[in-house]
Amino acid sequence: MLRRLSIISLTAVIAVSTATSTSVSAQARPVSARELDRAYGALGANFNQNIDALDYAELRKAGAKWVRGFFPMPATDQGDPGGHIAIRTLNEASGRGYQTILSLKFPYTSTSFPAPGSAKLAAELARLDKVLPTVMGKVDILTIGNEPFIESLPAERDQRLNTFYEAVARHVVDHRRKQCGTGCGTALYMGALNRLDQAGWRSPAAVRWMTFVRETADIEGVDIHPHLPGPRSAQPFLDFILPKMRPEQTFLVTEFSLVRYWKEHLRDKIPAGFARQYGFAPGTQVWQVIKAAIDEPFAEKKWDAFLTSSPWFRSQSGFLRDQMKLYRGTGRLAVATYGFKQDDAMVTNFGPDKDPWLLNSVFAPYTVKPRAWSGLSGRGFSLESFKAAQKTS
Repeated sequence: MLRRLSIISLTAVIAVSTATSTSVSAQARPVSARELDRAYGALGANFNQNIDALDYAELRKAGAKWVRGFFPMPATDQGDPGGHIAIRTLNEASGRGYQTILSLKFPYTSTSFPAPGSAKLAAELARLDKVLPTVMGKVDILTIGNEPFIESLPAERDQRLNTFYEAVARHVVDHRRKQCGTGCGTALYMGALNRLDQAGWRSPAAVRWMTFVRETADIEGVDIHPHLPGPRSAQPFLDFILPKMRPEQTFLVTEFSLVRYWKEHLRDKIPAGFARQYGFAPGTQVWQVIKAAIDEPFAEKKWDAFLTSSPWFRSQSGFLRDQMKLYRGTGRLAVATYGFKQDDAMVTNFGPDKDPWLLNSVFAPYTVKPRAWSGLSGRGFSLESFKAAQKTS
């Protein structure tokens, strides 16, 4: 059985660890048994912006107990955030007994971060004041930021990024203390770091990000999104974050995939045997078969045959199992969530240069015909792996 961090062992770690900064010792707060028990390595369902596709029968089929989505902060200007599909659906899922993760998404890809003390920053914090009462104490985990180092101007992925997100995080911490003190059931994590397998992304700003995580007592850890060119590229993520956190802190992996690896094979020729069996012309490329499945969804047997006959896919068929083993093996994984269902954006204008996120999906409604008798979406190749990777106490 995979190792589970017990409350006793974590308490011992905390007792012997020394404060890494004055902000930790000055702000230290009691840590509840529930919080200490977060490092149990759960595997849940990630929906990103596609949370409206959540189907409880599919969650039950896959054995998922955790659900994750994100909320784009500009949506606050369009009405009550409590009525937004992301927040409404996650709160409903919580009411049904599921555990939930909400990431707050701050899109700054086309505009500069607000300057400290500016009216623009005040407006962003005012948005938070509308959102936080609808989720605090309701979602189990609130992640501050979705993918900060991608959802920003490349030129501002420096101290300006840190200054903005640190201001946001302090505002969230202050709100939680005022709303529910130290007994709030919502844990706070800092949002996801990307591409840490590449040296350029292990920047001074990323190091400062982790310093803030370590030195802020109310933050329980950090989220990472390892979208990889190969399975071994996940280890640099762990090598970067783990030494930079307090011993009792944990991490999330709310997105992970081999999408960069799969994309390299979209122009590969499909196996001759599969082509003959299913009537594809010799020389047909991988992306063309995927496009054919989008245009007219395959039977499960045909979709599985396409993938398992492809050496590039077959060699990585254990990816989900192996990644969960890696993350759980640290003893500090709180929750990982895996891409659960194909959505419109994944299949629109599909071609050889499009990121093939759809290959990540547990359920594949856009490329696989549904089972008429079950009422469920078409089964993706990873459904059985997802079920097998569910961790029980």
